[in-house]
Amino acid sequence: MITLLRTNSSNKDFADLVKQLDSYLKVTDGDEHEFYNQFNSIEHLNHVVLAYKGKNAVACGSFKVFKTSKVEIKRMFTIPIERGNGIAAKVLEELENWAFELGYKSTVLETGKRQVEAVEFYKKNNYAIIENYGQYANMDNSICFEKEMKNDEER
Repeated sequence: MITLLRTNSSNKDFADLVKQLDSYLKVTDGDEHEFYNQFNSIEHLNHVVLAYKGKNAVACGSFKVFKTSKVEIKRMFTIPIERGNGIAAKVLEELENWAFELGYKSTVLETGKRQVEAVEFYKKNNYAIIENYGQYANMDNSICFEKEMKNDEER
């Protein structure tokens, strides 16, 4: 059974999962890893969701304020042995619900084109490709997404 926990970046389980994520990204991002890594500090993330299977943290994600009405999804990760079980979708949905509860209207995010599974995951979860934003505008490896949030009646 999967349980979800809303927390913040001071959670040790979150920090441990992010270390695994960073190890993975160091390989897939290659020479561009340092560029991307500078935008991935977890120090001040106040909106973190952890997924637990029993007592073990198996997935995470977070968001931070992007613009007045938007949040940016950050640090999504599922441990390899649990991928393909729908856990990441539960984490993402919880992040979206939390942001919506706080009054945000949409989510944006960036992932790398080399993270093929992530690109497909966001498409499957109704994220639309948008023009690369901010620091990712001139990055050939980046692909940015957005999703407008709706209340339960509109879904």
